[in-house]
Amino acid sequence: MPSRTTLLVTAAALVALTAPMALAAPAPDPAARAAAAAWDTDRAAAAYTANPGAVTASGSENGASGPGAVADGDAATRWSSDFADDAWIRIDLGSTIRINQVKLEWEAAYGKRYVLEVSRDGTNWTDFYTEDAGTGGTVTAHTYPQEVTGRYVRMRGVERGTAWGYSLFSFQVYGGEPAPASTARANLALNHPAFGNLYQHAGNSPAYITDGGWPADLKADRSRWSSDWNADRWVGVDLGATSTISSLDLYWEAAYAVDYEIQVSDDNRTWRTVHRPSAAEVAAGRADVKSPGDAVGRHDTITLSTPATGRYVRMLGRERRSFYNPAPSTAQFGYSLYEFQVWGTGGSADAAYPALPRDTGGAYRTTFFDDFTGSGLDRSKWRVVRTGTEMGPVNGESQAYVDSPDNIRTENGALVLESKYCKGCTPTPNGTFDFTSGRVDTNTKFDFTYGKVSARMKLPVGDGFWPAFWMLGSDVDDPAVSWPGSGETDIMENIGYGDWTSSALHGPGYSADGNIGASQTYPNGGRADQWHTYGVEWTPEGMTFTVDDRVVQRTSRQKLESTRGKWVFDHNQYVILNLALGGAYPAGWNKVTQPYWGLPQSSVDRVAQGGVKAEIDWVRVEQK
Repeated sequence: MPSRTTLLVTAAALVALTAPMALAAPAPDPAARAAAAAWDTDRAAAAYTANPGAVTASGSENGASGPGAVADGDAATRWSSDFADDAWIRIDLGSTIRINQVKLEWEAAYGKRYVLEVSRDGTNWTDFYTEDAGTGGTVTAHTYPQEVTGRYVRMRGVERGTAWGYSLFSFQVYGGEPAPASTARANLALNHPAFGNLYQHAGNSPAYITDGGWPADLKADRSRWSSDWNADRWVGVDLGATSTISSLDLYWEAAYAVDYEIQVSDDNRTWRTVHRPSAAEVAAGRADVKSPGDAVGRHDTITLSTPATGRYVRMLGRERRSFYNPAPSTAQFGYSLYEFQVWGTGGSADAAYPALPRDTGGAYRTTFFDDFTGSGLDRSKWRVVRTGTEMGPVNGESQAYVDSPDNIRTENGALVLESKYCKGCTPTPNGTFDFTSGRVDTNTKFDFTYGKVSARMKLPVGDGFWPAFWMLGSDVDDPAVSWPGSGETDIMENIGYGDWTSSALHGPGYSADGNIGASQTYPNGGRADQWHTYGVEWTPEGMTFTVDDRVVQRTSRQKLESTRGKWVFDHNQYVILNLALGGAYPAGWNKVTQPYWGLPQSSVDRVAQGGVKAEIDWVRVEQK
């Protein structure tokens, strides 16, 4: 059992058996609060009695819809503001806690634009979630990896979604008091900042390994960290100061590590291994193969033979557990850890997440430009990509990419990517293809981080023609990263429709059909087979996509990480231009399966006749 109780505070009277642990606004009497804090069988702190009096607002529509309704535990009551865009509602948590998520349950009168803010003193506020396209319903904002610590939490309205006010059924805050420095043995990791590499999505971030809760059966889908499906993953905690560590407790979900290392560090860079399971323990873990539905987690208690010293502690995965999928076949998923406890002396409650990077400002200058006026492709700037050499087939597409002037050439001051058809004519290491096409990129020629990226293009129109202007993370070929952990930025995609294109971001927790994207329709009868300029401004704080300088999608890092998953756009990417034929994206719209997936016979005939091409007038990258 922990040596101290976790403070958990919520604005609604929630049952604490549901993880992540719900935090109720504390009763004003400290003795009553202490009496209420008791550990249950799921190792989550008991909820405090809701205190509607701890909630205030800028105003209310009437006496029956006051702010206390969001904390009264009654799902039928609600706060309704006066009819003002700048209305707000505020919760006093009673003490300073580290907040890991906030949940809003909107009534029909929702906020279209609003900000969630935290404060230590009720006067100075820091935003941690900004909504600019709200649609109501239930909104859960996870705070990782932002530092969100305070006593007061506020929803500040910017623009109402209806002609009425803002109306909330409940306003829930989750988190707990960080473990302070201790001269007695204690869990120094409790509610401290946690870190890791790639994880599945925002609801399974590293933040949940230190929140003090885990299910008794080590099976339920409660608050937990879950990595992506890769053996080379780690998760750890900042204890806040140099500590003497005597033991650890790891509460695993069914997807546990068969083999792993416990490491400590003074600087979060150089690591020392202080524990690794024995050969017998690893063998037992390998033999514990069950179906996912039958598998349960385990509790590893690790007592170090010699106490270790360090400020940072992490679990570095080496081998994942196997599952029948179904028997006798097996599969491996990621690692999943409910709780990571570090027992010892030292530490500090002052541990904090570092500030997220900000845009530095300054003027842009051109760092890459090609207007394709030469006699051929400038190979000092562009790499030609070939199927079976630089890449394999992807997305169910029908073409092979080849290095041929029939498919890639400069013409009339433009780059031309043209598709060709010849039944059974193109053998590759990945099979024989009926179509060829062109793909070029700047990988190894020009890789960069942040900037304005734009191109002027004219596209072919026809079912299943799939030209794209996009970027990939330069570490995509690293097996420890791969896609979507590398990140993908789709500046422009068109799947043969003349009146619209799309843009999107792909990463862990928001990839493939679950990407963060938007479509745009050309104004005033514009078409894809006319010249248009497509671009993105990429900064440390987000992405803004444009068509002819008209904004078509904005995605902030803050909102992406709060609601979807890890921001993986803080390292080098490279530019790609290609013309694909058929495949998953076109087929999802045109529903064509024959004669090729996503590519109907009428489009095959057009390719065979010649002239199906994407033209690129110029490509530019500007950086500060």
